[in-house]
Parts: sequence; structure tokens; C-alpha cells
Amino acid sequence: MIQQRLRRSGNSYVVTVPKELVERNGWQEGQLLAVEFTALEVRPVLRPELREAIDKRWERNEQALRSLADR
Repeated sequence: MIQQRLRRSGNSYVVTVPKELVERNGWQEGQLLAVEFTALEVRPVLRPELREAIDKRWERNEQALRSLADR
């Protein structure tokens, strides 16, 4: 899956296809392609081991961290 932004071009909207993807698949200009569009929400996600490490530190140091946040 590729992620591309929807852009305006005149009275239309366009989504570009990276040259590397076109070359890798042997597609040619003018060729018909089937495309399925889905809105995408991009949010950072912590790896489980990092989330666990943060939670442990928070439990041990919650009072000190809250104190620092108030400064």
C-alpha cells in the first residue's frame, strides 16, 4: 500500500503514483489500472515493548513527573 495526498489540479483532484512503483510493476503511461481509495488516518503507534517501558517508568515516577510538568 502506498500513501499519497489528494491534490487539486485545475478543476480536478489528483493522486500521484511514485515512479518506482510504476517501473517495478511494468506499468505504462495510458494503461488502465484499478484503484481503490480509502481515507487514511495516520497516528503514531508505540511498539508494545516501548509502551510497557513507559508505563513502568510512569508507575515508579508519577509524582515526580507530574511535579516537573507543572513547572
